[in-house]
Amino acid sequence: MKPVVIAVVGGKKSGKTTAIEILTKELTTRGYRIAVVKHIPESNFTIDKEGKDTWRYAQSGATIVIGASADEIATIEKVNAKSISLNDILQRCKNSDIVFVEGFRKSVSRDRSIYKIVVAQSLEDFEEAIVTFDPILVFTGPCSPKKSDLRVPYIEIFKNAKKIADLVEKWLKKKL
Repeated sequence: MKPVVIAVVGGKKSGKTTAIEILTKELTTRGYRIAVVKHIPESNFTIDKEGKDTWRYAQSGATIVIGASADEIATIEKVNAKSISLNDILQRCKNSDIVFVEGFRKSVSRDRSIYKIVVAQSLEDFEEAIVTFDPILVFTGPCSPKKSDLRVPYIEIFKNAKKIADLVEKWLKKKL
């Protein structure tokens, strides 16, 4: 079964990471296998620490370095990330039921196969999201809309995590 991809979008410091954390916690208790893909726009970011063995292996020319410990396995692939698409990255999550994507705004904005959860900080965020993202599953975040004619539901994630998880689960069952 191919995992369902849901993008969590919003401005900087809007609460995207917290929303994914809350939904992951709730949905894993329901038995779903969750993967999260986080876009990190900093050009010199690395998970690998200079001087560590894994870093040294990559410096010597290895393109794939795998670190295995008692509790986790980390795979570091040295690639030109500009040549890797979001779909290429999502292929690595094939054993999951749901993949939450944070970032990749341009890639997900109009992709109708990826539903969006919009974390809004202001009324302007709601207005921008309606013209930028399609389709939107739910709005959440610190700001609630004043408009009652919003076609997309608003659910405050801190107060109603179960309700958003229910919505995700209902949508997931429809997709399957």
